[in-house]
Amino acid sequence: MTAQPKLIVFSAPSGAGKTTLVRHLLKIEDLNLAFSISAASREAREGEIDGIHYYFLGIPEFKNRIRANDFIEFEEVYKDQFYGTLKSEVERLWAQGKNVIFDIDVVGGLRLKNKFPDRCISIFVKPPSINELQKRLKNRKTESEEKIAMRVAKASTEMATAPQFDVIIKNDDLELAKQQAEDIVRNFIHKKVGPDEEE
Repeated sequence: MTAQPKLIVFSAPSGAGKTTLVRHLLKIEDLNLAFSISAASREAREGEIDGIHYYFLGIPEFKNRIRANDFIEFEEVYKDQFYGTLKSEVERLWAQGKNVIFDIDVVGGLRLKNKFPDRCISIFVKPPSINELQKRLKNRKTESEEKIAMRVAKASTEMATAPQFDVIIKNDDLELAKQQAEDIVRNFIHKKVGPDEEE
């Protein structure tokens, strides 16, 4: 275990595969990872459980928590649809000596990178193409055509932020992407300094 727990941030457009990569890494015991559960203002979807998938706060409480400065980062992703990282969540996991892994939008990912420059690595997961992204979102069958169109439109803007991340993984071969993610995270965790510093 490292002396100082670290932050591993995965960001990507919806459908790029970041959640699949994060789930893969969480199964690897020697990485000593714990998942940071984000807070959301939306209601739970079918099968989602409060405190496991998200902390479902509702819009009024989310706004109250913003005013109380309870978030490390938050973003209004769509109109009145907020997501964020609670300070208490990261503190809870660091108290357990865990390296904290995030599956969050690109704006939140870059904010975490800037807030913890020496303890954080930011990884952007790039889909093979916007067309492939659209196909993956449709295959999920969890959202309306209108919502999918919104996500695809947003993806072009998100893709433009990729160079601001420490590492880019192109997810056109899932097994290869999993191995790359594992190698990147293992190397970072076992270094004593941040991604942009030298020993």
